[in-house]
Amino acid sequence: MSASFHDLPVEERLSLTRRGTAHYSGQLALIDNEDFGRDTLLEGWTVAHLAAHVAYNAAALCNLMHWAETGEETPMYSSPETRGEEIAYGATLIPDAIRNLHDHTLVRLDVAWRDATDEAWQAEVKTAQGRTVPASETLWMRTREVWIHAVDLGVRAGFEDIPTVILSTLVPEIAGKWRAAGAGEGLVMVNTDNGERIEVSPGSETVEVQGSLPGLARWAAGRGSQGVTLAGGGEVPAPPRWL
Repeated sequence: MSASFHDLPVEERLSLTRRGTAHYSGQLALIDNEDFGRDTLLEGWTVAHLAAHVAYNAAALCNLMHWAETGEETPMYSSPETRGEEIAYGATLIPDAIRNLHDHTLVRLDVAWRDATDEAWQAEVKTAQGRTVPASETLWMRTREVWIHAVDLGVRAGFEDIPTVILSTLVPEIAGKWRAAGAGEGLVMVNTDNGERIEVSPGSETVEVQGSLPGLARWAAGRGSQGVTLAGGGEVPAPPRWL
């Protein structure tokens, strides 16, 4: 079994998250202000929508770290509707305001992590999906966010840029979410780099999607079928919904 992000010491997880943040910030910096209205790889979202979302996500994770440090219940968002309204509003800001929001929120979050006590890392908080997790889970939540959305900006980043330990944590996690939702019956993902098989759930017919780890992550995350093939030939099916 491949190494998992969750098994790494907090400092290593924090380092990977900071690398991802720098990677995402670098991709955003390559986009001119006049192009903030163009589409991203996420249907219906412009660069402005995506950049606002990533910035507000950092602020939401600051809420969880405050909760962990103080014991004062501070949800990521007051409601799912509020989250959507926040992104829609953020997308209307001028590009420089979105960039400032990004810079401000990522510094706030990094300081919250830098100053977190051992007790805070272990303190239980609740995600927007209602899962109760230790505050250290915010590192995985943010890592996933910045590395994948760097690709979604549609500049130069690809899944091949994402560290192996992150990809090898992401793909089984997505398979687990499909399994929990009763989706992906008979689906098997095969990592052609090492032969590892990730079976979603048994089914009367097996659908085997093969590819490199970056290719499997791209496909499973719903970002296209480049880098994967269907065993026996034919068109690679669309994956089940992940988020």
